[in-house]
Amino acid sequence: MQHILIFRHLANEGPGYFSEFLQRHNVAYRLIAIDKNQPVPDSLDNVAGLVFMGGPMSVNDPLPWIADELRLIQQAFRQDLPMLGHCLGGQLISKALGGQIGPNPVKEIGWLPVQRAQNSEAQDWLCGLPENFEAFHWHGETFAIPRGATTILSSAHCPNQGFVIGNTLALQCHVEMTADMVRDWAQVNDTEIAQPSATIQSAAQMTERLPERIEELHQYADLLYTRWLRPILSAKQSN
Repeated sequence: MQHILIFRHLANEGPGYFSEFLQRHNVAYRLIAIDKNQPVPDSLDNVAGLVFMGGPMSVNDPLPWIADELRLIQQAFRQDLPMLGHCLGGQLISKALGGQIGPNPVKEIGWLPVQRAQNSEAQDWLCGLPENFEAFHWHGETFAIPRGATTILSSAHCPNQGFVIGNTLALQCHVEMTADMVRDWAQVNDTEIAQPSATIQSAAQMTERLPERIEELHQYADLLYTRWLRPILSAKQSN
C-alpha cells in the first residue's frame, strides 16, 4: 500500500495537525524520525508523497541527513511526486531545486499576517483563503524561489512565504501548529523570545486567544492540505 513519508527533524516539531488531517482522510503515512537517527530511505517504492517538517538547524549545516534528504527531494521531483515543506522543510525543497537559503532581514516569531500573491497559481492553491490571513512563524532564515516555481504567499518582512511548482508546495510559515505545540515552543525557546519586537512575540502574545487562532489556522490548513492531497487521492482512486 502506498503511503506518505513525513520527515521529522526535532521531537517537538512533528506533523501536528497535518497528521490529524491525513487520518481524517484515511491516508496512510509513515514518520521518519531524523531526530532519532532513523535513516532517509533511498527508494521511493510505494511512496505517494513526501512531507518535510521544521527544525532549528539550517539547511546549510553540514549534517549528513540533509544531503540525503536533498537527494530524495530531487528524485521525487523527477518522478513528479507531491511534496510539502513546512519552514525548514520548505527550505530543503528550495535548496534541492536550486534555490538559495540565507538569513531573513528579521526573525519572524509568532502570529503574523501573510498575503496571497496575485497570480493563477495562487488562485489555484489558495482558493477559499482570504487575501490576508494570520499564520504562525518561527524562522530566522528564508528561501529563494527556485527556477520554474511561483510565489503564492508573502509577508511584510519576508517576501517568499510560499511557492509552488508542479505538485510541490513549500511554506516558510507553519500551518501545522496545534495549541500544545505553540505553548511548548514558547516554553522551550524562551530565550529566543526574551526581547519581543514588531516581528518577535512574547509567550503571552503568542498564546493570547490561542484556541480561536488555532481554529482559524486549521481552517486555512484544511484548504491548503486538501489542494496538496488532490493528486494523491486521485491516484489512489484510480488504482
